[in-house]
Amino acid sequence: MTPAQVRMARNALRLGIRDLAQLAGISYVTLNRFETEKSGLQHSSAEAIRKALEAQGIQFLDNGEVAAGPGVAVKPQV
Repeated sequence: MTPAQVRMARNALRLGIRDLAQLAGISYVTLNRFETEKSGLQHSSAEAIRKALEAQGIQFLDNGEVAAGPGVAVKPQV
């Protein structure tokens, strides 16, 4: 899960950073630093964010996977 994926997922759900942090049970600062690529995440924080977003209907995709419904993906820059 990349910072870009989290930003896109949060925006798709129209959630603010504080809203997602609260849903995931992590601090706003932790999420903000991850989204702005100033730091990484501990495994437990990453899992909490993933679970919170997936509970809201977000599907994370790996390279080559196709979404089960409408969505967006980040194309690697060449």
